[in-house]
Amino acid sequence: MDTQDLSIAEMGAALRAGRVTAESLTHAALGRIEARDPGLQAFLLVTRDRALADARAADAERAAGRDRGPFHGIPYALKDIYDTAGIRTTCHSRLRLDNIPAEDSVVAAKLHAAGGVLLGKLATHEFALGGPSFDLPFPPARNPWNPEHVTGGSSSGSATAIAARMVRMAMGSDTGGSIRGPAAWCGLVGIKPTYGRVSRRGVFPLSWTLDHCGPLSRSVEDSAITLQVLAGYDPLDGACADVPVPDYRADLERGVQGLRIGVPRAFFATASATTPDVLGCIDRTIAQLRAAGAVVEDVTLPDYALFAAAGRVIMMAEAFAIHEADMQTRLTDFGELTASRFVLGAAITASDYINALRARREATDAVNDVLSRHDALLTASGLGTAPRFDATVDNRAAASPMQTIPFNVTGHPAMSVPVTLASNGLPIGVQVVGRPFDEAMVFRVGRAIETLSGWERVALPSFPG
Repeated sequence: MDTQDLSIAEMGAALRAGRVTAESLTHAALGRIEARDPGLQAFLLVTRDRALADARAADAERAAGRDRGPFHGIPYALKDIYDTAGIRTTCHSRLRLDNIPAEDSVVAAKLHAAGGVLLGKLATHEFALGGPSFDLPFPPARNPWNPEHVTGGSSSGSATAIAARMVRMAMGSDTGGSIRGPAAWCGLVGIKPTYGRVSRRGVFPLSWTLDHCGPLSRSVEDSAITLQVLAGYDPLDGACADVPVPDYRADLERGVQGLRIGVPRAFFATASATTPDVLGCIDRTIAQLRAAGAVVEDVTLPDYALFAAAGRVIMMAEAFAIHEADMQTRLTDFGELTASRFVLGAAITASDYINALRARREATDAVNDVLSRHDALLTASGLGTAPRFDATVDNRAAASPMQTIPFNVTGHPAMSVPVTLASNGLPIGVQVVGRPFDEAMVFRVGRAIETLSGWERVALPSFPG
């Protein structure tokens, strides 16, 4: 049985019907990794023994009548900033090559408790910021749609592994777009949940104010199933919110009839980097949503530059604070690009930081005001498709190729959903944003877009194995 295109729900159904075992799913995934990863460099570490042990445990439990739920026996992988007990966690950096955590991160623990099968640890950009870079201890992951193009960062290995059909779901993190950017550039679904929805304990930080944990996957349903496992209050994470978690799949197929969706058109329409392909796909998505019964209208938010400036100041100030000691004592162990970005934080004053936090509050209020009259927002994920490695755009620029950082600043749930292939054959995604802790609505609108766009009929890149 060819299992590489089975969704998480389909794998679960096959497991429960006895058509496959978790061990056979795992052997198949390990075989795809062995065949495909050498040219794509998604994995920093393949945990073969752990994966087979997890799979055999899942099969034994099922045989004994115990079912842990939809994720029981499902293979997955982790971005290599998630602590894993007894398994190296490097952050793709020389500084942590010998780091073997004693405990699992909360996310890793929850996925294990749900019966998941850990295949390994995935490439990122060093400390989830600088990259792609070739002066690090591991090579950068490559885009399966065209390996001469970047995957996007910093959840690069996660996106590569899924787009190459090595695994169906992989965990990422998102501080300025590091889930949604790779998802958009690799034809995947990537959700950044509401700030505080998923515990970050045991995940190496980049910016305490902006960091989010979330999954990348092949489909909206895959992401909904995964977030169901991850969401929930952690009293030991000071940013985690004690808010009830709904059934994320309950309304997936309700469609958009009667919903009001706002489009902050000035974000992308006036940006010099926006390509005709992106503008065209957003206009088509709007037309499809209207035809499906939604009211879609332009809305006004503060200038994109305000969101971007606040986010960059907060991110770089906090990142420098996290890495200051190592910057002083081990500067040459950082990659050149990472060090050049972290050092920017040294020039940020207390006044700069406080003013950025004030701007964050104003921006958040503005988004909340628009969402008080709309069920969701629709905007660009990125202004173009994935660039080549030899033409990487500096994402510090105000006209960033990604348009994701506003909702790290505000903390709203946001998801990139693939909709089409551009004229150059690379994927384009759109971004759906919801009210705080209303990921269910984000999934509902995203699922409608996924269906209306016809993306489900688009074939992913083919590889041997």
